[in-house]
Amino acid sequence: MDGSVEEKILAGLDEEQRAVASQLSGPLCVLAGAGTGKTRAITHRIAYGVHTGVYKPQQVLAVTFTARAAAEMRTRLRDLGAQGVQARTFHAAALRQLQYFWPQAVGGTLPALVDHKAQLIAEASRRLRLSTDRATIRDLAAEIEWAKVSMLTPDTYVESANGRAEPAGMDATTVARLFSAYEDLKVDRNVIDFEDVLLITVGILQEDPKVAATVRAQYRHFVVDEYQDVSPLQQRLLDLWLGEREELCVVGDASQTIYSFTGATSAHLLNFTGRYKQAEVIKLVRDYRSTPQVVNLANSLLAARTAEAGRRGGTGTWATPLQLIAQRPPGPTPTFTECSDDEAEAADVTRRIARLLSDGVPASEIAILYRTNGQSGSYEQALAAAGIGYQLRGAERFFARREVRDSLLQLRAAARAATDDDVPQLVRDVLASLGYTREAPQSSGAVREKWESLAALVSLADELHQARSAQGFTLQDFVAELEERAAAQHAPTVQGVTLASLHSAKGLEWDSVFLVGLSEGLMPISFADTPDGVDEERRLLYVGITRARKHLGLSWSTSRTPGGRASRKPSRFLDGLRPDSGGTRSFRQPTPRRERKVSAPAHCRTCGKVLGSGAERKIGRCSECPANYSEETFEALREWRLHAARETDVPAFVVFTDATLVAIAEARPDSLEKLAQLAGVGPAKLDRYGESVLSVLAQRA
Repeated sequence: MDGSVEEKILAGLDEEQRAVASQLSGPLCVLAGAGTGKTRAITHRIAYGVHTGVYKPQQVLAVTFTARAAAEMRTRLRDLGAQGVQARTFHAAALRQLQYFWPQAVGGTLPALVDHKAQLIAEASRRLRLSTDRATIRDLAAEIEWAKVSMLTPDTYVESANGRAEPAGMDATTVARLFSAYEDLKVDRNVIDFEDVLLITVGILQEDPKVAATVRAQYRHFVVDEYQDVSPLQQRLLDLWLGEREELCVVGDASQTIYSFTGATSAHLLNFTGRYKQAEVIKLVRDYRSTPQVVNLANSLLAARTAEAGRRGGTGTWATPLQLIAQRPPGPTPTFTECSDDEAEAADVTRRIARLLSDGVPASEIAILYRTNGQSGSYEQALAAAGIGYQLRGAERFFARREVRDSLLQLRAAARAATDDDVPQLVRDVLASLGYTREAPQSSGAVREKWESLAALVSLADELHQARSAQGFTLQDFVAELEERAAAQHAPTVQGVTLASLHSAKGLEWDSVFLVGLSEGLMPISFADTPDGVDEERRLLYVGITRARKHLGLSWSTSRTPGGRASRKPSRFLDGLRPDSGGTRSFRQPTPRRERKVSAPAHCRTCGKVLGSGAERKIGRCSECPANYSEETFEALREWRLHAARETDVPAFVVFTDATLVAIAEARPDSLEKLAQLAGVGPAKLDRYGESVLSVLAQRA
């Protein structure tokens, strides 16, 4: 290998990353903290092995846990000149093998793969005369998935489920019966689910020596990223891929194990050197992502748990967490903010985001992270009211958007006739016909969202052209990249503040992160009632903290609703970290809470009882008193609200919440003055929607 290639692959790595990249034989265990460049280290390791001739590209299989991560790995390997290396998820790799070997190992056609279990579980429930709703079916699906990746059957489930929380309140015996009925239904319909892909592949490799030999001849070197998240089933498949060989490199961090509810376990990572006695261990602890202030906070969070475990005589995954060493220059101190209620917290975070935007921080570099998806509503409402664009992670997929599909069609057509090699300009010219302009539109809503999608494609073209221009990057190459990304759902960056759960934020990072709702009952979540459960919640907060590069805000509220009782407490995990909580760290004092006017207590208009909750005050009636509105009127108001929301391209609750609609339906105001007296109808909404609401009511007088 010539020196220029060696310099390109190894010269930019730090000492520990270079040790990973140059250790080409296994077994190798890389303990990599958040932001320490683990993907860089392992992709450079693979590329170095390919360029030195130690690896044949087609004989390397890199495995990770998301299609996005696999696509990113393939892109990096391609940029390093290591084409031909397979980078896939466990499921994608197993499905490819299953499709190839099924005819000879089993015979016939591979059964169809079902995307979702819900319909089959609902039918299995009906067969057993079990009452289920959508939430119950979701919980049962998750439990069956856990059982299967734990390599359990309906017969072995009951004993192994001892001590687990009962899904949807069903005992283990009932779940086992449902599990069995679900499996029977799949046989009747000749379909398989995602877990079956792994299970059947494992079965074929165990029972057919010829198939196993073929796979082992194909793949000689394995790399497994996020190894702390492997399940027993995935580990079994990996063992069968390896056979008796030890050419395995695993990368992980036990402090980022946050998916145990899916069957993931860090035990395989922690026991790696026990299984492979000759394994070399390399630790990556230089954090290139976050400022020293963010890194110190993350380290302190883990150190508090380590001290607690020591006092209790505990061991395990938290005994020796990796202590990160920040490599970035100092930045702002993380802020801790206590707010009076959820609405005030959302408003405070929105004001902070507005300041960041005015300071030049791109919206795509800002995220609001929360424990449960149900917490997003108040932030959606606050951001929309402030005219700040946002995107919900887990909402409509980027490549499913109309403008993105149209762009791909136009670019594909242009690529067939393109002669110019200026790819970024060609992309701009093509997308201009679909509405792309150099400057962002001043309007919000659908127009802005469409422009942001097109702008994301332009930015991706710029990025790829810069990385691959030396290799002769063409418009055809760009189209091929888009098609590959579409198949893997590897979306480019879209402008807009990201709203996401802490779990879905794993593997991502932003310049500015707001961790919200950090109160007891949410962090840790109320059902984390065992030491292991609480430990995982701490790790989840650790993952949230380490998503931030520079700005980090942590906040909580003392009450759920405005004027409610201040009964919430800040998360126990913040003890010793936030100001005045008994710790020694020095952080900026939280923004002072705004004093609220003390108003007279509201009374139920039916029975006269003092109203306690915000919803009761908004409706004007206590929960014990029956509703006194017409269902027809309420549905008419809901229908009107839906149309109003679509016209302004905002969520329906931004127009009026359900509680406000109930109050309107019950009070039936016949003038703007009377409408203005209802809670939830402020001056701006009265001006915008007042006449329309009165018109709806008048039509049903």
